[in-house]
Amino acid sequence: MSGGVNRLAAPSGNHVDHGSTVRFWFEGREIEGLAGDTIASALAANGIWLLSRSFKYHRPRGSMSMSGDDAGGLVQVGDEPNVWADVRKSESGMTVTGQNYFGSLESDGASILERFRSFFPVGFYYKAFFRPKGIWNYWEKLIRQTAGLGRVNPRSPGRYYDKAYEFCDVAVIGGGPAGMAAAEEAAEAGADVLLIDRGPGVGGSLTFHRFGPDASVAAQVLSGIKKSVSGRSNLRVMTDSVCTGWFKDNWLSIVRENRLHKLRARSVVVCTGILEQPSLFRANDLPGILFGGAAQRLIRNYGVRPGRRAVVFTSSRDGYGVALDLAESGVEIAAIVDTRRESSSDPLASVARDHGMRIIEGCAVAEAIARPDKRHIAAVMVARVAGPGSIADDCERIDCDLLCVSTGTSPAAGLLCQAGAKLELNDSTGLFEVVSLPSHAIAAGAVNGFRDLDAVVADGRRAGNEAARGAGFDVPRITVSTAIERDDGRHWFGSEHQKGLDFVDFDEDVTAHDVRDALAEGFDEMELLKRYTAIGMGPSQGRQSALVASRLVAHESGQSLSRLGATTSRPPVFPEKFGHLAGRGFNPVRHTATQHRHVELGAQMMTSGMWMRPAYYGPQRRRAQLINDEVRAVRTRAGIIDVSTLGGFEIRGPDAAEFLNRMYTLSYHRLRIGRVRYAMVLDDTGVVVDDGVVARLANHHFYVTASTTGAEQMYPALLWRQAQWRLDVDIADVTAALCAFNLAGPRSRVIMEKLDSDIDFSSAAFPYMVARTGRLEGIPVRILRIGFVGELGYEIHAPSAQAEALWDALMEAGSESEIQPFAIEAQRVLRLEKGHIIVGQDTDGLTNPLEADMEWALGRLKRYYVGKRSVDVAASRGISRKLVGYRLADPDGPIPEEGHLVIRRGEIVGRVTS
Repeated sequence: MSGGVNRLAAPSGNHVDHGSTVRFWFEGREIEGLAGDTIASALAANGIWLLSRSFKYHRPRGSMSMSGDDAGGLVQVGDEPNVWADVRKSESGMTVTGQNYFGSLESDGASILERFRSFFPVGFYYKAFFRPKGIWNYWEKLIRQTAGLGRVNPRSPGRYYDKAYEFCDVAVIGGGPAGMAAAEEAAEAGADVLLIDRGPGVGGSLTFHRFGPDASVAAQVLSGIKKSVSGRSNLRVMTDSVCTGWFKDNWLSIVRENRLHKLRARSVVVCTGILEQPSLFRANDLPGILFGGAAQRLIRNYGVRPGRRAVVFTSSRDGYGVALDLAESGVEIAAIVDTRRESSSDPLASVARDHGMRIIEGCAVAEAIARPDKRHIAAVMVARVAGPGSIADDCERIDCDLLCVSTGTSPAAGLLCQAGAKLELNDSTGLFEVVSLPSHAIAAGAVNGFRDLDAVVADGRRAGNEAARGAGFDVPRITVSTAIERDDGRHWFGSEHQKGLDFVDFDEDVTAHDVRDALAEGFDEMELLKRYTAIGMGPSQGRQSALVASRLVAHESGQSLSRLGATTSRPPVFPEKFGHLAGRGFNPVRHTATQHRHVELGAQMMTSGMWMRPAYYGPQRRRAQLINDEVRAVRTRAGIIDVSTLGGFEIRGPDAAEFLNRMYTLSYHRLRIGRVRYAMVLDDTGVVVDDGVVARLANHHFYVTASTTGAEQMYPALLWRQAQWRLDVDIADVTAALCAFNLAGPRSRVIMEKLDSDIDFSSAAFPYMVARTGRLEGIPVRILRIGFVGELGYEIHAPSAQAEALWDALMEAGSESEIQPFAIEAQRVLRLEKGHIIVGQDTDGLTNPLEADMEWALGRLKRYYVGKRSVDVAASRGISRKLVGYRLADPDGPIPEEGHLVIRRGEIVGRVTS
């Protein structure tokens, strides 16, 4: 046997490999574990239960759930903070430390704060730190030094993150017995099924929970379902994957390692099971106090003995299963403390009695006693239950190094609540139940209220059948006649201790006394209580505090349980990293029709929106000089740039002018045929979202352009408005159908006149802001006399199939004028000289036209355009910032970069956009 003093011999531990070890460092000590161990299970195998310190009082904490559901298991791995030690696999060579301590983890100097807890009552942060005037400047520094959990190293190297896009007919969240049964049933119906589970493999509770006197039943059921599930080509399994959010139209966010999967499913089945809940008693947060399921996970999944002498505290049959599993792993059972007065009818209780276990009925744990070093449990005090939420004064001490709590559960319904379901407290059981399930949400198994294994599997099959039918597969409906099984009596939530330290929320160190004080101050609604006390606002997001808090509020205030309910569940259900949100996205690479010409000319390519475009032409080592040469060519001779990436839309129909008049800020009713006008579009809040130009080609025919980055969003926006307004217009996206080149510079007219064309390019016949259609070297074109770079210019649009021929013709005609291709970097310099903004760079997600100095582009006489009311409101209130041009006092000094701040007399007065 290897891997620690608490390691059980093979074949125990279905997640670990007894033949392979890993070695890592924890708090400067080398730890040996087994391959497949999590950090926490490897430490537990070596007798280490203290993992971190609590947020407020710096009390010793360890994992209670062994499943990443409580903040006591958070550690630091290298430069990565807030890692769930009971989920993260241990790896050889990794360096792990505890979190939130001063000095050392075992001797935290800040633990003295617990002695002064009377000076930190609930809501003290709302009532302090503002008197006398200016004192906050002192407190802010101190609070920022002590706040937080892990430490961020701003110099740590970046990691690679990306995104993937998935599609399926049926998504099943949770790979336990219900989830596997649902996936099998949906796949049998012919659906493409994706099964997602948090664990390293499927099975869920079947891998650790004891469903009856015979412990082998779960393994047999798991083996049978695995055989049915495996080998199906239309059933995929994603393990070590967490579904963090359920959004509109069955859009699911799934985090797996360093990748965010964006899944679209026709039907979704949620089989996420239940979460064990803590009980309220003094010092209920000590290391060595575990949920019953956590002890079973350690034994069966990781082959770790959770302790030597245990007390099992329960109010249901689950506790007896825990006790039997502990005894079989060599743990002495000091007592089973059952809050129920009669448990003789329970088959598991009968087995426990047959094993000679001491069962104390009608009693509850009143207090946990710590060892002299205060870092682990040493004993419990047990007292008679006197009534709901109260116990007798007389207590019995029972020595133990392990307390397993199985006094209540709550459905893991975060995703269901995001879909529109609600959690309601049942007055008879005192537990949460999922109610008001929306029609598109399907729940199955324990999260749906079923506990008996056969009923869980049957409900999973019913859900899989329903999901397949919802995805469009014609299969007979399956019904489940099994009734939801409930334990007799109300589950025990605990009792408040007169000496305090009875924690309701372990993340924020909120005690029962804090809740009582908040109620006395009038915060008797759960949403208000949450914000005032911070219950449910820590890393575990209330998964282990919501039930106890609601039960305590009901007990103290006399409110009915069904009235209280739960606080709002919002995504993400589990924490996401910024890397997952900001990581590299999947974007199709798009090339213009003249891509080969740019490559032949030595272009250095860059991404712009969804396109690959030239940044400049020539070797990288000469970048600055090459850009300057391109700018000089446009200023003095002629340059040509590929602008095929601009969005292009054909707007036709009797109401085309009216549509544009509503969509864009300027007026287009009286725009003459052959004329061009600037076009700026806002959203409903008055924010600038894109710009381009509108050319009227015929009475009911307009050609509209959009920016490269805005083209993808403008087409859906146009269609969305048309769906609302229902005008007589037709909208066509011709972005890919047309190419476009901008020929600019003093010699550009000379070049155009050298080409064979039926268009008159003289200044009188073709003035500024005019559009002409015709042929150029036999190629059909529409030409706009506009310019983004401040020089004489022509924007030439033609069919993409003839792009290379047109490019070659322009280059040949411009050879005598020393025409030169120019690219994005030179264009940006030239447009800055002109003062033309780039939407999204010189504006942000809050910029209105007044702030962008674009008031001239607003149709003041128009009765309506999208965003007009918001712009009018902004004008009446006045603006506090404005986009302006600036000149450097020292042109030879450092050039500011985009995003740099403008500081005047020590105050931030602006930022550089370009």
